[in-house]
Amino acid sequence: MQRLLCAARWDADVLRDAVLRCVIAVLGAGDGLLIVDETGFAKKGTASVGTARQYSGTLGKVDNCQVAVFLAYATNRARLLIDRVLYLPRAWTDDPTRCADAGVPAGTGFATKGAACACPTWLRWPATNTCAAVASATAWTC
Repeated sequence: MQRLLCAARWDADVLRDAVLRCVIAVLGAGDGLLIVDETGFAKKGTASVGTARQYSGTLGKVDNCQVAVFLAYATNRARLLIDRVLYLPRAWTDDPTRCADAGVPAGTGFATKGAACACPTWLRWPATNTCAAVASATAWTC
C-alpha cells in the first residue's frame, strides 16, 4: 500500500472513471442517492494546495485549512465515495506563481464550491437512471 501511495504512477481520474462504471453496473439502483458534501482539513502552513483561512464545517469555524467537495453514492446495499474536487480559494487562483510552484495545472481559474457539481463526471449520473435524488447538507450557488 505504501508503494502505491508514494511511488507508483497512476491516474486518479482514470481510476475514478473505472469506479464510476463499476458502481453503475453493480450497485446502480433507481432508489440510489447522490450525496454532495464538503469537508475541511486543518492545516498549519500555507504550502499545501488550496490552504487558506476559510470556513470549515468540520472545524466549525474560519481557520487555516483546505476544503474539498466530495460526491458519494448510497443505496440500501452500500455507500461509496465516487469523486472529489479540491476547492481553490481566490488567494490561490489569483496567484499563478504560487499555483505553479504547488503543481496546480496552468490556467486553473477560480470556481465556487457549487460549480464542482457541474464537473463532467458528476453530470453523467442523471443519464444513468441510477439515482432517485441528489442531496447536500450545504446550499451552494454555481
